[in-house]
Amino acid sequence: MRIQLASVFVDDLDKALRFYTETLGFVKKTDLDLGGARWLTVVSPDDPDGTELVLEPDAHPAVRPYKEALVEDGIPAASFAVDDARAEFRRLRDLGVRFTQEPVQMGPVTTAVLDDTCGNLIQIHQQ
Repeated sequence: MRIQLASVFVDDLDKALRFYTETLGFVKKTDLDLGGARWLTVVSPDDPDGTELVLEPDAHPAVRPYKEALVEDGIPAASFAVDDARAEFRRLRDLGVRFTQEPVQMGPVTTAVLDDTCGNLIQIHQQ
């Protein structure tokens, strides 16, 4: 068993695609029109056949309150591995990304938390 898909709920698919590709550096893997719905995934450029991140519309009535509660409590919706959390923090900050947590070392892991502009907090981590 392995993880093939993981999802993050976003408020605007086109805005999310721009942020996750142009800012975070993922690449678009799938973009299908399903007749009123859209299947949109991104992947790491280092692992194009690896785990796909599904950019899911947050239109379901339960999703927005869920997302708002996570953000209010400072809980990231997802966590992405990076080679150097401090360097990635600087790169993204220089691109205008807003962080709610600057890099913090917790034992063998360094984390930082950013706002994805689509209603989520996203953690980056270096182990």
